[in-house]
Amino acid sequence: MDTVNLGKFVSQPMGHKAFVPAKFPPTEPMAFTPLTAQLDAKATLAVGKLDGITQLLPDLDFFIFMYVRKEAALSSEIEGTRATMSDSIRAEIEMTKDIPEDVDRILHYIKAMNYGLKRLESFPLSLRLIREVHKTLLEGTGDAPGKTPGEFRRSQNWIGGASLQTARFVPPPVSEMDRALGDLEKFMHGKAGMSPLIKTALLHAQFETIHPFLDGNGRAGRLLVTFYLCQQGILERPTLYLSEFFKRNRELYFDLLEGYHNRSEVVPWVNFFLEGVADVAGKAVETSRKINDLREKDMARIHALGGRRTKTGMAALRNLYKLPIVNVGKVEEWTGLSRQGANTLVAELVNIGILEQRDRKTKYGRDFEYKDYLQLFTKE
Repeated sequence: MDTVNLGKFVSQPMGHKAFVPAKFPPTEPMAFTPLTAQLDAKATLAVGKLDGITQLLPDLDFFIFMYVRKEAALSSEIEGTRATMSDSIRAEIEMTKDIPEDVDRILHYIKAMNYGLKRLESFPLSLRLIREVHKTLLEGTGDAPGKTPGEFRRSQNWIGGASLQTARFVPPPVSEMDRALGDLEKFMHGKAGMSPLIKTALLHAQFETIHPFLDGNGRAGRLLVTFYLCQQGILERPTLYLSEFFKRNRELYFDLLEGYHNRSEVVPWVNFFLEGVADVAGKAVETSRKINDLREKDMARIHALGGRRTKTGMAALRNLYKLPIVNVGKVEEWTGLSRQGANTLVAELVNIGILEQRDRKTKYGRDFEYKDYLQLFTKE
């Protein structure tokens, strides 16, 4: 048996049926299978390995910037955003040429992630924090008008279909939503008698079932995963992001969430989530190893330059881990060199294979990328 009573569909005055959640977590035990236990053990081991190896990375905070950007881009792409991770990096240094307008979704996701992680240092994970993060996520974007950023909805929403009557799923009415959110907040902090990763899987699915905002629920729910893992100490630092796995398996991701709230199919969703944790953690471990190897190789290249060029080259390299797409002005800022000196240093970094000009036909307003490093996070 892999179903429990998560709620029921109840007819509403407007003629549609909305999902009314049962008390959460369910009063009856969740019948997880031996496979679930195996997947949980595998995922827990993978997270432990990731936490261990990332602590050995020099300049870990700079690398985390890249992990956050990657998550922001992929989580936004799940919702149909066209802009990419590279677009968001270029936008950060005001390279606006040919950047899709919806890049602001990614930039606001980065702001929301960083805001939430900072807030968790002194404030508990709670409905209030989720509202604050949602406000940061939506406010000032094209999604914001009429969507009340930072406020739980006060009207009925739906998923799929052109109307309430044709929707694939209608979340709880507002009165039931408030009760369900109260249960969710208690679940965050309660002793659930289950592993932290299984609990995280249930938190995400239950949040998506409640769908408490007029827009941005998917992105807010994926942010919640990272916040919970960090708050619980499962991750010392935020280096595990599941949107890569969810995007790669986008249709299955949505199908299993639909199975969770439409048919109370808990186990298939949890198993999928645990597979994703193990998959993404394993890839992140490999990425961390490659970062270390690349760093050693490129430090040797720069030391071979000799003299002051080694000092300024190392200053540029360190910052490239945080911002791997740059222009000469940014290198000038990082190193304190004159514009001519920064131009010379960029030319040397190109010559030794660290930087590569993105559009070789461009003579003015050139931008360069730390390609070997950037490709560890994206194959765009």
